[in-house]
Amino acid sequence: MLELRHFEYFVAVAEERSFTRAAARLHVVQSGVSAVIKSMERELGARLLDRTSKRVELTDAGEALLPRARGAIDAVREARDAVDEVRGGLRGTIRIGTLTSVGLIDIPALLGEFHRAHPHVTLRLSVSPRGSVGLLESLADGTSDLAIVSVPGRPPAGIHVRHVASRRLELVLPADHRLAGAAEVRVADLAGERFVDFPAGYGNRMVVDKAFAEAGVQRQVVIEVTNIASGASYVREGLGVAILPPSIAADDDRTELVVKDIADAELDWPVGVAVPALRRPSAATRALLALIDGKVG
Repeated sequence: MLELRHFEYFVAVAEERSFTRAAARLHVVQSGVSAVIKSMERELGARLLDRTSKRVELTDAGEALLPRARGAIDAVREARDAVDEVRGGLRGTIRIGTLTSVGLIDIPALLGEFHRAHPHVTLRLSVSPRGSVGLLESLADGTSDLAIVSVPGRPPAGIHVRHVASRRLELVLPADHRLAGAAEVRVADLAGERFVDFPAGYGNRMVVDKAFAEAGVQRQVVIEVTNIASGASYVREGLGVAILPPSIAADDDRTELVVKDIADAELDWPVGVAVPALRRPSAATRALLALIDGKVG
């Protein structure tokens, strides 16, 4: 007979694509995970996972089972939430996805305040190297409960984004750049420049790409970074120009950098909190969202 433990082990292996990582996540030995999966496959009469020396892949049967396994786990979680709320305390785990660099939200302070209020809730924070695109995928496939994202425009179907803050991006130049003394800078003035920027998939990159596309100006990105603070350092060394939040350049040596507004570009960089629109958040996740809403309001 299938038990909740079977579903938890199966989901862990499916999400981690590794028995070793699943065992570490579950805090059990790898042989125990393998035994549970084999028992599950015998019970269902179908192979759920294809195992190779490098990776674990879901079979067609495994793909069909995965959303139902997650649904079973969610149903039990909701039952526990109901009991915990009556008992007056929150428990459980919140899986939080975030960007590699988020200047508009003090995430450590936010999570620290939440932890002090709800010490029995486990917070699992993971960083996506693929930016907001990767984070939205993690919400869609159920590997994250909540994510800090930058989604210019309308979010994809099945995702709800709560706006938290936005900041206008500005051009950061070396002090000896040809445009450093210009009274006004327009997108066309930047044709042929070498840019330092984030990889495709990050919200600030999307904002800048859209502005240049609308102006009909091609842009050459020669250095891709995943930490906003390092962008100004590359500019200071003369390796390119960048379009960044002005506070990043302000933290650097202003005698070496110049910040300019780009007059004819829409460069508002939004940051928000995203959750699945079709899956009810756990009580703990709702409490974290309420804390964020209180700070935004």
